[in-house]
Amino acid sequence: MSASTVLRAASLAVALAFASAADAKTLRWSSQGDILTMDPHAQNEGLNNSVSDHVYEPLVTRGKDLKIEPCLALSWKAAGPNAMQFKLRQGVKFHDGTPFTADDVVFSIERALAPTSNFSPYMQGITGARKVDDQTVEIQTKGPNPVLLAQLSEVRIMSKPWATKHNVLKPQDYKNKEETYASRNANGTGPYVLKSREADVKTVLVLNSNWWGKMEGNVNEIVYQPIKQDGTRLAALLSGEVDFVLDPPPQDIPRLKQDPKIKVVEGNENRTIFFGFDQWRDELQYASVKGKNPFKDQRVRQAFQLAIDVNALKTQVMRGLATPTAVMFAPQVDGYDKSLDVVAKPDRERARKLLAEAGYPQGFEVTLDCPNNRYINDEKLCQATAAMLAQVNVKVRLNAMPRATYFAKIQKFDTSFYMLGWGVPTFDSLYSLQSLLRTVGQGGDGNFNLGKYSNPKVDAAIDALKTETDPAKRKALTKEALAIHKADVGHIPLHHQVIPWAMRSGVKVVHRADNRLTARWVKID
Repeated sequence: MSASTVLRAASLAVALAFASAADAKTLRWSSQGDILTMDPHAQNEGLNNSVSDHVYEPLVTRGKDLKIEPCLALSWKAAGPNAMQFKLRQGVKFHDGTPFTADDVVFSIERALAPTSNFSPYMQGITGARKVDDQTVEIQTKGPNPVLLAQLSEVRIMSKPWATKHNVLKPQDYKNKEETYASRNANGTGPYVLKSREADVKTVLVLNSNWWGKMEGNVNEIVYQPIKQDGTRLAALLSGEVDFVLDPPPQDIPRLKQDPKIKVVEGNENRTIFFGFDQWRDELQYASVKGKNPFKDQRVRQAFQLAIDVNALKTQVMRGLATPTAVMFAPQVDGYDKSLDVVAKPDRERARKLLAEAGYPQGFEVTLDCPNNRYINDEKLCQATAAMLAQVNVKVRLNAMPRATYFAKIQKFDTSFYMLGWGVPTFDSLYSLQSLLRTVGQGGDGNFNLGKYSNPKVDAAIDALKTETDPAKRKALTKEALAIHKADVGHIPLHHQVIPWAMRSGVKVVHRADNRLTARWVKID
């Protein structure tokens, strides 16, 4: 190669570098609540998982169409009825420069199985992992696992040497407010590196220049800033202080759509908002009733359901951005059955009669725990529900709090009546049924069944579902569990969220039903 050719090549490389640098953009992202932790196995919560996806990676992931595709594993195959082998991607390095190996996968699987891990729903049926060689891992299961790949798409891989060095071999015990090195620091293989973390203020991620994958967008820095107040958050968007708002308030969507500087992208989310009750204590903790628990009586739970007008919540609180429901997961989830999704009409006269029959003719007082910065209009939904229950002589004391405090409280079963939203990252009914309806037990059984609802027939259907591989039988088992739970009024489903994202007009994103923004696909003009 001649000297002039070398010079021209070097000049072209420099020009391309400058062009790339000029094209690179900072994505200033905001929503109402902050990231809870940087530990990838400590807290299974939507926003938290969305941010973790930028830093940590699983063996398999979901593409733009939400279908499973390779990530840290290039391929996989069955290794008998109780195991699957994964061939790992070579040449991958963690952010600190250490190589990614089979040892890291085995360590991460074991870590996600630990008692302090909040990822037990994704570990259902998994007993462990073993290293076959440096680039091959075998995941072992109790029996056939029809949703193993879907589960593994949410199990993010950590560096064993880094975890050992910083004494974070076990996940942070989030519900007991433990602080560890991994809760504020991170070391993944993903497209972005954690640069700084100021809880409730700002989190900054920068591009991983050594990432193995392909960047389809031009975001080289992400600045995440929680802004609790709706008005302040939208003012920041309108002024150009932020580029993207994950959760614009529904009442402002029509106005935003009229602004030429703003773009709104919306679609259905596979997240269901519902209320749950303490159904296990002999005396209700936060209530005026002494010596007994009204929520153990199905008539009381039904009275609450009949008092709540979910269609009114849709129109008056959600401004139409909700799909009222009578079941515990959305239509995008395998196992959804439209025949069960028939919303009961409110009947407050019947509700008062049921309360009287149950021994509460004058109603009673109870505390409703509610987040105020997690779901769309969460506190407003709780306020409207309190007003509806007041019409059947139930006095609701609203206890609204930030998400960080809220999840730590309710995950210790420290609640009598609560709101929760449940997305389904696996897009399979077992994830919801096992977490929310199954009697509290080991592993993922009832890990978010915070009122301890329990029915042996529901348990039997869910347990059969864990290893059933026939799609028709899985659908039948799901319908059986949901029908029994619906008759029990085990929870009160409200609606599936409709998610609008608001952004500056020059921001291009991929909107998915899991409500996760993926910055490597974002293009900013």
